[in-house]
Amino acid sequence: MTRKPFILRNPSILVVLAVLAAFTLVVTALSAAYGNGVIPTSTVKVLGKTLCLALAAVAMDLVWGYLGILSLGQMAFFALGGYLIGQWLMYARTEGIVAASLAQNPIPPTAQELQEGVANQIFGVVGSADLPLVWSFAHSLPLQLLLVVAVPGLLALVFGWLAFRSRVNGVYLSILTQAMTLALALWLFQNDSGFRGNNGLSGLQNIPGLDAVDQATLSVWFLWASALALALAYVLAAWVVSGKFGSVVRAIRDDETRVRFLGYPVEGFKLAVFTLAAMITAIAGALYYPQAGIINPAELMPIASIYLAVWVAIGGRGRLYGAIIGAVVVSLLSSWFTGGRAPAIRLPGYTVNWVDWWQVALGISFVLVTLFAPKGIAGLFDWLAGALPPQRHGRDLGPDQGALQEGEAKA
Repeated sequence: MTRKPFILRNPSILVVLAVLAAFTLVVTALSAAYGNGVIPTSTVKVLGKTLCLALAAVAMDLVWGYLGILSLGQMAFFALGGYLIGQWLMYARTEGIVAASLAQNPIPPTAQELQEGVANQIFGVVGSADLPLVWSFAHSLPLQLLLVVAVPGLLALVFGWLAFRSRVNGVYLSILTQAMTLALALWLFQNDSGFRGNNGLSGLQNIPGLDAVDQATLSVWFLWASALALALAYVLAAWVVSGKFGSVVRAIRDDETRVRFLGYPVEGFKLAVFTLAAMITAIAGALYYPQAGIINPAELMPIASIYLAVWVAIGGRGRLYGAIIGAVVVSLLSSWFTGGRAPAIRLPGYTVNWVDWWQVALGISFVLVTLFAPKGIAGLFDWLAGALPPQRHGRDLGPDQGALQEGEAKA
């Protein structure tokens, strides 16, 4: 009997892809660039960034929900992806401006003069006129795209190898990932880090070579790219956690010692998943920050990774679609509450402004979900599935009630 393709054997993947495709088409049809403008460009950008956050949440669920590692450093990889693509965006845009300015001189500028002009424009704000070594490949888009996945992947590989071979587990590993993130953020805050210190990288929404394309159109293009990346990553993550590899990963989460005694290379499995999640998160960051327009070291602070864990917990840890649901719901609610659009609640002697109280409400929601709904929002789907009677067909293959039936055995 011919074995069905992987996606057809997992109907939930088809559902997620169908919902994602429908969402993208609806937003495109209602956008200002390709539709009647019901959805403004600012909202399209918010939706595109939300898809990027959902992509990061899927990676977080791989590490925490399936592998059992509460990594509080995932947003470090997210920000690294943004910084690395931001280098090319700033360099290419500045190079065009400097080249146009120097072209007015009687003598054409040399390559060295052009590079010095670019360096002075970018790093003059931090009192430097030299191009740092970490910007050596900023002139090349293919090389920077390669670095977007290579640098975070290498960082995760080295960090994971040192941590996993030392048998660091549980809360101690969470603290180590948080320390890694904080150390990276503090280094980036320094002006001599090569990334403009606290100023960060700005103007990333201006894509070099696409000056004639308006922001309304660019926002839709990035929405498409974010949706495509989320779809591909979801299929990849679902494939990783299925089959024998996925069974071993979940077994490591549930009882690492027993898996080790059975002879499996636990460190290798953990390192593979941790590194893959870091690269997926970096791709999410590389798509997010051109839509945000700016990135600075504050994006790496540990609180951002804690938010990511909260999203996954609320959506449903250990369910990839739950991670997407959690990220989308909480992110959109956060934008609504902190944007001042939520109506204030007037109490006797006090007014609750959601801009100030939103984080408190989010924290309370996390505690309530942890205590009373550990499966998160995705648990509702499990409840609905359990409430429906099973579809039985064929003759019984065993004497016990609930035994497999003939048609089920052939499926």
